Amino acid sequence: MRDRQGITVVVAVAALGLALMGCGVQPTGVIGAGEPASGPTRGMRLYYASAAGLRAVPLIDVEVEDLNGVLKLLGARTPPADQGGLTSLVHLGGYSATGSGARVTVRLEGLYGESGRDQATGQLVCTLARAQSVLEPKVRTDDVEVTLRPSEGEALGPYRCPEFLNG
Repeated sequence: MRDRQGITVVVAVAALGLALMGCGVQPTGVIGAGEPASGPTRGMRLYYASAAGLRAVPLIDVEVEDLNGVLKLLGARTPPADQGGLTSLVHLGGYSATGSGARVTVRLEGLYGESGRDQATGQLVCTLARAQSVLEPKVRTDDVEVTLRPSEGEALGPYRCPEFLNG
């Protein structure tokens, strides 16, 4: 009985081997595909509001050296016209943003007029989270926690970008 099982296994393996050889796929060597993918997916992005939720727009050919610089860009830039339906809901007075590791804190002058669970806050959180992950490459965007600290009222957060993305 044992010989019969052994023969059955050998026959099955041989049949499988023949089937694989007959499928027409020939083995190849290593095929070079060039450099790894790079470009906007790894760089800085600004997030804008739309009817469908937040959308990221890559910053191409723009150097940002700190979190305050990215907030300045978010407040000053209008969304690209070719990506219709995007708008910025962020309107900040004075601010100061600092980051360390996966934590970002934004100190805001005055009272923060948003609820904390809205697209304007999402724009801030996602833009700052992305910027922090670019400035500190070992930090993943989804892991960054952003806290908003208005000079009047309670602190909001910490928030993470995935909380604001539709999905």
